[in-house]
Amino acid sequence: MIPASPARIPASSHEAAPGGSPLPMHLIQILLPLADNHHRPLPAETFTAIKSELTEKFGGITAYTRSPAEGRWRSAQQEITDEIIIYEVMVESIDPGWWKDFRHKLQSLFRQEEIIIRALPQQLL
Repeated sequence: MIPASPARIPASSHEAAPGGSPLPMHLIQILLPLADNHHRPLPAETFTAIKSELTEKFGGITAYTRSPAEGRWRSAQQEITDEIIIYEVMVESIDPGWWKDFRHKLQSLFRQEEIIIRALPQQLL
């Protein structure tokens, strides 16, 4: 038997169910534009504040910021393109009301008609 050590970090609740199999998780992806609908760049402080808020609430965040992705869609016979970055958090359960309020907050901050936040089922291995 190995004695407990103060430096030993206990397994988090999402690592395994009592039977040893991993618990299901949700990967939340937030797609954020780098500019508003008038092509004005958004301030870096806005992105920093969002990262801090998500880190505080969920204990961590992954931010894909080095190579912006391209979002493209057709609206009213016009093709629209955005450069976007993606923030991700892992959660055990989804609070739809919180995410709806957060999405509305982001839409206001980023001056967007719609911000995409999507949840993907995940299983940690």
